[in-house]
Amino acid sequence: MSIKLEMLRVFRTVAETGTLAAAARELHRTPSAISMTLAQLVEEVGGPLFETDRKSRLTPLGQLVLEESRRATDVFDKSTQAIRRHAVSTAGIVRIAAVPSATVSLLPDVIEVFRKKHPDVRIEISDVDSPAVRRRVQRDEADIGIVSARSGETSEGELILCDDLGIVCTEGGPTYRAHLSAGGTTDWNVLAQEPLIANPLCYLIDEPLVDSLVASSTLSARNTTAILSFVRRGLGVSILPYEAVKSQPDGVEFFVPSRPVGRRELRKIRTENASPSTAIEAFWSLLRGT
Repeated sequence: MSIKLEMLRVFRTVAETGTLAAAARELHRTPSAISMTLAQLVEEVGGPLFETDRKSRLTPLGQLVLEESRRATDVFDKSTQAIRRHAVSTAGIVRIAAVPSATVSLLPDVIEVFRKKHPDVRIEISDVDSPAVRRRVQRDEADIGIVSARSGETSEGELILCDDLGIVCTEGGPTYRAHLSAGGTTDWNVLAQEPLIANPLCYLIDEPLVDSLVASSTLSARNTTAILSFVRRGLGVSILPYEAVKSQPDGVEFFVPSRPVGRRELRKIRTENASPSTAIEAFWSLLRGT
């Protein structure tokens, strides 16, 4: 007999739950079946995996086997999920990891055009921040990534668009009134009028005051829709790109401080060694630079 994936899965579940009974419930098997599978694995690896029969403490060998069990079962689960997705969508699948502002402002138009030519292709969208986008692309958990960057700071991937970063605030609120009283030539100091709702785009503004307000902020969010909802309720102000705000409902105001002007880029990325499917290549091409 050799080490089998099911042995590793059983061992991982026992190690993480702490008891045979809990593992049996999670795996929908009997405790005796779990115990027998563990015994088979111990025999194969040639040493004890738990220090006591209580299954609450691992031996050094058990720690190593647990790490490898997690790695092996995670890879297997991802592979089976990909196979199932492709089986459901015979025309293929396109996995997109994108920053929230791109999900709101850019992707709806692209998806609308894409689906006219590829109506049967399954599209999966992950709404995450730029570091998570990069990780998903690197781990082959996404076929295409869309990240945010300060204008001119990187040549990563390919540029899709560049737009102004500005302040979004409640319509008629103190921040917008301060902006109007300044004759429309506001600097970023106007943010001090209300609490700042922090988000990753705030770090793209090269202004010490913004850094200070982010550090002291008591409310943060990544999702653009959530940020706009918080602003509309009068919970504070935030920093967003023009493209993410231009088509939003009434109740919020948006303006771009003139000192200094902040701009952000949306850039599309993918792994260089990938062999994209026809569907992925088509979606990539629709993300044209503007």
